[in-house]
Amino acid sequence: MGTARWDPSDWSAYAASTTGKATDAVFKARAIDPELDPLGVTLRESRDSDLNPQSTAIVVGLDVTGSMGMIADTLARKGLGTLVEEILARRPVSDPHILCMGIGDVLYDRAPLQVTQFEADIRIARQLEKLWLEKGGGGNACESYNLPWYFAALHTAIDCFEKRGKKGYLFTVGDEEPPLDLPAAGIARVFGDRVQRDFSSRELLTLVSRMYHVFHVIVEEGSHARHNARRVRNLWTELLGQRVISLSDHTQLAEVIVSAIAVNEGNDRDRVIGSWSKKTALVVRRAVGGLEPVRERRTGLIRF
Repeated sequence: MGTARWDPSDWSAYAASTTGKATDAVFKARAIDPELDPLGVTLRESRDSDLNPQSTAIVVGLDVTGSMGMIADTLARKGLGTLVEEILARRPVSDPHILCMGIGDVLYDRAPLQVTQFEADIRIARQLEKLWLEKGGGGNACESYNLPWYFAALHTAIDCFEKRGKKGYLFTVGDEEPPLDLPAAGIARVFGDRVQRDFSSRELLTLVSRMYHVFHVIVEEGSHARHNARRVRNLWTELLGQRVISLSDHTQLAEVIVSAIAVNEGNDRDRVIGSWSKKTALVVRRAVGGLEPVRERRTGLIRF
C-alpha cells in the first residue's frame, strides 16, 4: 500500500470537516472495524511506487484506553497534516508511508490492537477515524504497548528495509508503564499465531528493532503519568534508553515525532529544536533534548 501521494488540499478539506464535531462524531466506531482487526493478517506492506520511490515506513501506535482518546482525536483533526507535511518539507526521511494503530490491554480489552494500512495520502486520516476508542484498559498499571512491536516485527513488509537496508520508525504513545511480557494466549487471540511460550517485552523489542527504530512517547498529561511520573519514566528508560520521549503537550505530538526522526537521522538537535515556533520549541526541547543518533548493534535472532 502507499501508492498515492499526499495532497495538502485534501487534508485541508478533511480537517475542516471535523471542525466543531465531538470526538464521538469523528470516531464513530462502537466495535473493532473488521478492516483494522489484526487477527489473521499476514502482512501490512509499505512498498515503493512511482509516486513514492523511496518509501519510509512509519508506525504510530496510540493508546486508546481511558482518557487517552484525546491523542487520536487531536491527530485526526490537526496532527496528521503536520506530521506528513513537515516530513515532506524537512525531508528527515523520504516518502513517508504511515500506519496507525490503536493500543489497548491484551488482558482486559475486546480490541487490544487495531491496525490500519500503510498509506501516503488522505487515506491515512480516513483509516485513523475508523479506530474504536474503546476507553478500556485494566488495573495493571500498563497497556499492551508491545503488541505493535510483535505486529511490526512479524506482520509487516517494508521496502525501505528490504530494498535499502534502512529501518522504518515505530512510535508508541501513552501514559502508562511498559508491560513485562506478551502472553502466548494473547498472541493467539489477537493475531491467530500459535507460539510455544510467552515472550518478554525485551525479546520483542530486540526482534522489532531489526527493522524499526523504536521510540515510546510518554503523555505527561495522562492521569497515570501525572501520578507516577518517575516510575513510568524509569521503567521505559530501562527498556529503551534515550528513545523515551516526554510529551508535555499532546497537541504537539506530530512536531515531536518529526523532530525525533530528524535528530535520529543525524540532523543537529539544537537546529531542529530552533526550527519551530517558540511554544512548540519548548515542547520539542523537553522531548528530544537528550536524544542522539544511535549506532546500531547486531542482535541475535529470537526463535518462535
